[in-house]
Amino acid sequence: MVVSKGGNGRWLRKYKTFFLIGLIILLFQVLLAAHFLELKANSSDDWQPQSHKAVTQGLENHRKKLQVANTTALRLEELNFRPECEITGKEAVSAIHRAKSQNCKQLIANVTCKSLAGTLYPKRLTGSCPNGGKIAGKALGCFKDENNYRLLSGYFGVNKKSNSPEYCIQLCLQSGFEYAGVQYSHECFCGNDEPLSTFKLPDSSCNMKCPGDPHATCGGYYTINVFQTGIKKFVPQVANTESPPSHENVKIVFLLTLNGRALRQVKRLLKILYHTRHFYYIHVDVREDYLFRELLPLERRFPNIRLTRRRFATIWGGASLLEMLLSCMSELLDTPWTWDFVLNLSESDYPVKQISALERFLGANRDRNFVKSHGRDTQRFLQKQGLDKTFVECDRRMWRVADRRLPEGIQMDGGSDWIALSREFVSYVAKSGDDLVGGLRQVFRHTLLPAESFFHTVLRNSRFCDSYVDNNLHVTNWKRKLGCKCQYKHVVDWCGCSPNDFRPDDWARIQSTQPRQLFFARKFEPIINQAVLLKLELWLFGLDKPSRSVTNLHSYWQSVYHHLDLSPAIDDGLRTVTSSVGRVWSKTVTNATCSVTILRATSFHTKDLYKYTLVHFTTSDSADIEVAFRPINMTYLVAPSTLTKRIEELAVSSDYDQKEQISRNFPRILSPYSEPVLVYKFAASGASVTHNITCLWLDPIGQLVEISDISIEESALIGHSKPNLKHPHRPGSWTVKLIYHQTLLAEVKFLITPLEFYSGVPLGVKQARLIHGGSVSRPLTDNYDRFIENSDEGILKGVSVSNSNKTGKELQDWIDSLFSKFYVIEKSCAVGRTEVCGVQVEECRRTSWSSFAPDPKSFIGSVNETSGAFDIW
Repeated sequence: MVVSKGGNGRWLRKYKTFFLIGLIILLFQVLLAAHFLELKANSSDDWQPQSHKAVTQGLENHRKKLQVANTTALRLEELNFRPECEITGKEAVSAIHRAKSQNCKQLIANVTCKSLAGTLYPKRLTGSCPNGGKIAGKALGCFKDENNYRLLSGYFGVNKKSNSPEYCIQLCLQSGFEYAGVQYSHECFCGNDEPLSTFKLPDSSCNMKCPGDPHATCGGYYTINVFQTGIKKFVPQVANTESPPSHENVKIVFLLTLNGRALRQVKRLLKILYHTRHFYYIHVDVREDYLFRELLPLERRFPNIRLTRRRFATIWGGASLLEMLLSCMSELLDTPWTWDFVLNLSESDYPVKQISALERFLGANRDRNFVKSHGRDTQRFLQKQGLDKTFVECDRRMWRVADRRLPEGIQMDGGSDWIALSREFVSYVAKSGDDLVGGLRQVFRHTLLPAESFFHTVLRNSRFCDSYVDNNLHVTNWKRKLGCKCQYKHVVDWCGCSPNDFRPDDWARIQSTQPRQLFFARKFEPIINQAVLLKLELWLFGLDKPSRSVTNLHSYWQSVYHHLDLSPAIDDGLRTVTSSVGRVWSKTVTNATCSVTILRATSFHTKDLYKYTLVHFTTSDSADIEVAFRPINMTYLVAPSTLTKRIEELAVSSDYDQKEQISRNFPRILSPYSEPVLVYKFAASGASVTHNITCLWLDPIGQLVEISDISIEESALIGHSKPNLKHPHRPGSWTVKLIYHQTLLAEVKFLITPLEFYSGVPLGVKQARLIHGGSVSRPLTDNYDRFIENSDEGILKGVSVSNSNKTGKELQDWIDSLFSKFYVIEKSCAVGRTEVCGVQVEECRRTSWSSFAPDPKSFIGSVNETSGAFDIW
């Protein structure tokens, strides 16, 4: 049969589409086959040809290169050691790069390698808390579940890669649940109620495979395999409230863990806590020479007050905090003191009930241990606290280095690091060689905020589990919006929260403790607010006002510097300015006939307002004088606008505390290496209008070096603006101008003082040029030229270059001239005399401002023989 050409063409055109579809399917099958062969090659290297292995290895190497490219590469040339393993994890590599010392870098590397090898932590720990006959992993069968009524309703999680009965049992056990259930292959449920037998189904109804164990079944569609976790439901004990006749026999160790320089507040706290039948064990941070030195004489006067000689350098969230507590507890067990409880406090704590009330309460609960749990979902708590991460403490920082898996077999818990523990439990955690305690100490050695979880976790898993009372005896002034601003970035690779200081506005929270089993409140800082402390003390003793006249009742002094301190080292800016105070005072009062040497500096506050910085000198005629100086207000309001009238505070300082919304650099001493911030406070207007204000930062030669912004709204009337300035800053008079809608609202002048000292040593010529020459930065050009007066820029630049070459007497004269423009010396007095270098002055003890003036609030005198305590009011 003959087919015509035209018919053949029509046939080809008709089936052309089918040919193309078939070709695409064929190519797709070829690609699938190639991919299948590659997978086989990766899973079975033993049988593939060498050439194919080379291709596969090349692909694997390429994958690793991409992985490393996504992290910061570890540069071995920056290390003086070779790591024990290959470290590619982004967090560990970053930590090693940022660590300053080689010892710290090596510690991070060693811990990381042990973590990768799985040898850093015990894989499993065994508790001794009675479990009520529960058997870990015991299968209860397959049960019918419902969407609106879950058999296990305590916790729900999804894991599409690792879910299995074993995985879910461990997760539920870790979270403190009696039962675990797997459902729909990848779902894990936890709960404390055993499913009723009426919901039970044939085992075949649970038939879905587990992604983490293909040999096990993980429930089905609304069917669940249920297992026991091996623990019983945890129920905290309820504290007894009936006081036994022998409550006065209870002896408490107040473990004071102190930091900072608030000596007078520590003494005030000791006065109100003190009784001859209790004990006071004090740990002072190893870097705080002043506080340790000033408290040490108390040992000679009071046999029940001791300072530990084994001191730690503790940081917020650091592993050293737990190490310090356990060390102190171990030492307490070795003392001849007979005690029943250890209760830890800081200098920021204060009692809200008399100590006799605490005695009665603990006397009724001698066998109990008081800790405060987190009160939320355990898995969420673990993640929020970073307990699923490995941390390393060194260089005064907590470095995050890797993820981790916590040991199996134990419940995790935590919450507050303020505790009250019985002697028996303290002996167990501090002295026992128990595997549980030893294993948990190893875990918490590399844990963030370990003191907030260690004691809780030991209690939950040990034979002391039935002594757990969910109460740390404290009320804490949490204001999450202010206290959770990631304010600890400089010491830890994590964001944390910190409570706020109590102020009179928070008084209702203190009053609410009266009917509750709460005995302490925190935080209190007299340098921030002292009025609330006075109100609290009077309330404790049922007084409206002190029963006798108290001198300097509303005044507070806090040390800033002492010449005997080796640690911390004095700030070079502070030393420069205080030295200038001595020279300016001598020139003004004695016509420079009297030379002075600085001994100490003190911050003076009255009625909760900063007044002066006091500088104590010894003079060339062997006299001791104290001089009071303060910064001059250098804020100028320009535009007579409504917004300008709302400005209540405008100043440039440093050390801004976002939580307390205050600069802790009260005298506003700024040097070339400071971090200046503009601190502002606006009055409320009642209108919800946002004002965006531009801040122009001008250096001493009139150059615009930075532009920053602040946003004023009714919910944010107090705050700060931190410019991005390069170090070192050019010394001299700086200006910040506030611009709103192309109008100059106000300007602030502030001093960047030249440095007379660098690292405590007088400046040499090269150092002076480097530090006082300022950083190299291009002046900004923007639409603000009309606000910048730079006609004398050339002259000012020449003066600045000349000043940067000054050392010795010339440098001192330059510093003193700048000091006199920005500070004023208001008062001076002499210690134990009325004449200094031929000049009549007031005696310091007769003043109301000198650090030598009487301060009965913080004076520790004689113990009342009748009560065994100090007289307060």
